[in-house]
Amino acid sequence: MKDTIVLYTSPGRGHLNSMVELGKLILTYHPCFSIDIIIPTAPFVTSAGTDDYIASVSATVPSVTFHQLPPPVSGLLDTLRSPVDLPALAYELGELNNPKLHETLITISKRSNLKAFVIDFFCSPAFQVSSSTLSIPTYYYFTSGGSGLAALLYLPTLHKNTTKSFRELGSTLLNYPGLPPFPARDMAEPMHDREGKAYKGFVDTGIQMAKSAGLIVNTFELLEERAIKAMLEGQCTPGETLPPFYCIGPVVGGGNGENRGRDRHESLSWLDSKPSRSVLLLCFGSLGSFSCKQLKEMAIGLERSGVKFLWVVRAPAPDSVENRSSLESLLPEGFLDRTKDRGLVVESWAPQVEVLNHESVGGFVTHCGWNSVLEGVCAGVPMLAWPLYAEQKMIKAVVVEEMKVGLAVTRSEEEERLVSAAELEQRVSELMDSEKGRAVKERVVEMKEAAAAAMRDGGSSRVALDNLVESFKRGCMAQLG
Repeated sequence: MKDTIVLYTSPGRGHLNSMVELGKLILTYHPCFSIDIIIPTAPFVTSAGTDDYIASVSATVPSVTFHQLPPPVSGLLDTLRSPVDLPALAYELGELNNPKLHETLITISKRSNLKAFVIDFFCSPAFQVSSSTLSIPTYYYFTSGGSGLAALLYLPTLHKNTTKSFRELGSTLLNYPGLPPFPARDMAEPMHDREGKAYKGFVDTGIQMAKSAGLIVNTFELLEERAIKAMLEGQCTPGETLPPFYCIGPVVGGGNGENRGRDRHESLSWLDSKPSRSVLLLCFGSLGSFSCKQLKEMAIGLERSGVKFLWVVRAPAPDSVENRSSLESLLPEGFLDRTKDRGLVVESWAPQVEVLNHESVGGFVTHCGWNSVLEGVCAGVPMLAWPLYAEQKMIKAVVVEEMKVGLAVTRSEEEERLVSAAELEQRVSELMDSEKGRAVKERVVEMKEAAAAAMRDGGSSRVALDNLVESFKRGCMAQLG
């Protein structure tokens, strides 16, 4: 029987893509394995192109096999109101899926030599099944960066040291080992409620991670030196022994991976005619949408800045009246016509990795999703950090203050917390044409070169990957069942 590594992804396209890329990375350098990927069914985050993406991977990488878990019998799948709800739903979905996961792991073990089980950190409820019940060597794959992992590992300690919620702590600065200080209110919103399911899920995950067979993180040593040092020195897990730790990144693939057909995307053809490093890309991930009022502020700021831009616009939230409006009606009257010679507005999607690596692109306004940050670093493109949800405010602090590969936009203090046209205009000009912007550009180019070196033979991430695979090989499994 062939040696098999089973990967268990959480709902969410970015998580699926990163887990698939991890599997492909293992196979690239260690083709002796087969990779099985287990995917939960969660319509609340499944994008329209996911089935096509899975089919494309199956066709091009035959050593990867997908297993789709059936949806649990629960009203859970109908309760999503916003991205804020996702963590609690992901943890609950993991608990509901455990019986089917147990069956699937036993089925896989009967046809192959199951060497290791790698779970997304949102799949932590599976640890009880794989490690405690079936005694499978279980590793965590943290799809975000080393700084986020350091914070998660330290969370159980922070939880014990205070009785206040992050909401109550408000502007109080948090001092996580290896991270720049940031206000408690910038923690992911689902964690603000100390009694909430998401908060408890994160605390439990931090505890379980310390008991796992190993931690795999999508970063490289030179990008997040302080956070990695803090973890290795035990600062994030006082009183605990950190399991083996593997920085195997940057793991990046084809952006969101959606198969949009074989024709070259219009945005790439448009970029071909623009000067080197002259275009600003604005792209905010698969869940990044804005109100009509914010879109108009953005448009005014871009127009006044005078920069060339490629702007990927997602319609407002599905349940809003604005969502049913045409793209043109969401923007200031005449905006598209006035900016047609220096700007391109694309609805919903563009091939982000290809765009970032185009010679004409010189700046990137990003929501600070970790995949996007890594893609910007690997392309050597400086960033303007505009976090929207999840841990992105924390990542913004890391990108700007620790990595120094980006600048930040500032929201107004008004109730709507908009980024004004004047603020965007100023920050765009600062990134694209100022001494401060040039320093960020030089730094991100250094990190691009460091990322490439880490992934070369003998580089830190390749060595970590080889060590991880050796650990997999030692985890010989008896047949389950």
